[in-house]
Amino acid sequence: MPSRRAFLGAAATLAAAARTLRAEPLDSGVRVRVLGAAQDGGRPQLGCDRACCVGARRDPSRASRVASLGLFAGAPGSVVLVDATPDIRSQIAELRESCGLEAAPGLPVDRIFLTHAHTGHYTGLIHLGRESMAARSVPVMVTPRMGEFLKSNKPWSRLVEWGHVRLETLGPGAWKDSGLAVEAIPVPHRDEDSDTVGFVFSGPTRRLLYVPDTDAWVKWRRPLESYLAEVDFALLDGTFFDGAELPGRDLSQVPHPLMKATLQMLGGKAGASRCRVLFTHLNHSNPALDPGSAEAALVRAAGFEVAREGMEFPL
Repeated sequence: MPSRRAFLGAAATLAAAARTLRAEPLDSGVRVRVLGAAQDGGRPQLGCDRACCVGARRDPSRASRVASLGLFAGAPGSVVLVDATPDIRSQIAELRESCGLEAAPGLPVDRIFLTHAHTGHYTGLIHLGRESMAARSVPVMVTPRMGEFLKSNKPWSRLVEWGHVRLETLGPGAWKDSGLAVEAIPVPHRDEDSDTVGFVFSGPTRRLLYVPDTDAWVKWRRPLESYLAEVDFALLDGTFFDGAELPGRDLSQVPHPLMKATLQMLGGKAGASRCRVLFTHLNHSNPALDPGSAEAALVRAAGFEVAREGMEFPL
């Protein structure tokens, strides 16, 4: 029988998890919903026989979909998806249900914004093709280089040629519609096939910074802290907690900022700042994915959070 101390510890862990999952109070305007918070391969990840993935296969509540956001501005025509992940089918279904609006024929969402050309961020577009939904001219917002990648490589070029998607170029400045403004932020990353961007989403009263993928913060031309000073919420790259997660791998080939380093860099600023800072895009091996882990407790103690599916933020 568990001791009183163990029982109280478990209760505290559950209470902390409940606080993390509780959405911000919603008001009128734009809502942002977390549709996934895992790295490109999700959790459980194919080929992983470690406890983190074995446990997630046995218990779906421990699984996590690939990092994505949904936005909804309170009116028909305002449903936006950020990144088209391998989990796009369930993510769009959840987004539509949370909005309470039926989709127009052939248009699962009103617009898709893409960050870059790594597999967890665009390959879900395949479900818009004629072998699946046969969508009708879904607007897909891309940088010029990302657009060229999609137009120049099959099967993605077929989506464009056959009218399933309509590529729209993200230019300088902010794109605006339905009370939402979106600004693309160039981000240093492994850009083999396209460049990489994060986004600043601005609603009527609040702003959110979304950077699911980046190289180390020291490579940024503008300090991360200056962005945090201008937004109310920030969802940042938390792929790896520290360098111990991938034994035998050269971390210079996957140069994401380690969560531990981000905590040290920002120190207690997250707790004192008006900006609420959360980590997303966690690798399946990242122990902070588990709310009861020591690493997740360290994140909370520093005034940060780990993004959880279903969280909502009002803009």
